[in-house]
Amino acid sequence: MEQATVTHSIAEEDRLRADLYDYLGVLLAGPPNQALLDQTARLSGDETDLGTAIAALSKIAQHTKAPAVEREFNALFIGLGRGELLPYASYYLTGFLNEKPLAALRRDMAARGMTRAQNVYEPEDNIASLMEMMAGLITGRFGKPAPLADQKTFFNRHIGPWAGHFFTDLEAAKNSVLYAPVGAVGRVFMEIEAEGFRMSAEGSA
Repeated sequence: MEQATVTHSIAEEDRLRADLYDYLGVLLAGPPNQALLDQTARLSGDETDLGTAIAALSKIAQHTKAPAVEREFNALFIGLGRGELLPYASYYLTGFLNEKPLAALRRDMAARGMTRAQNVYEPEDNIASLMEMMAGLITGRFGKPAPLADQKTFFNRHIGPWAGHFFTDLEAAKNSVLYAPVGAVGRVFMEIEAEGFRMSAEGSA
């Protein structure tokens, strides 16, 4: 995504949410290099479901080298012809690529001033780009930080209906090793986000 470089002041909780969206986006956009694996290996979790998933990811990262995870990434997402998983909203929601969910996303991107980076050729409804878009909405990467109601609208339209299913599939994929706990982190985080948005609606009712 093309991004503005302006830094906005946002709540620490929102900064942490955005950081996790960005982190998932990086891991899903391409195989992590050794520096990112080393960074991941230093993460620590807690007793929550999300903390447990992060701790499991950290433990596997400690024993993972970049060439191995590149082979894993290719088997999952690229493969000969196609990978084990197709990480696109259109595919999960319709069974086909480049369908109505992509067109709806492009309309919402245009309305929010989001444009695809010139060197990116993937359809915009891939999971990595959507994680990055959510991070950008939270931090104001595409203008001002989006109000919670706008974040909720974007999430419910473009992420909530399918991302949890994708992350569950990633967790269970036969080629997933490092990406099994990545799937767990994503699945639990999507549940937390959906519940947070639901509770914010109840609180404003």
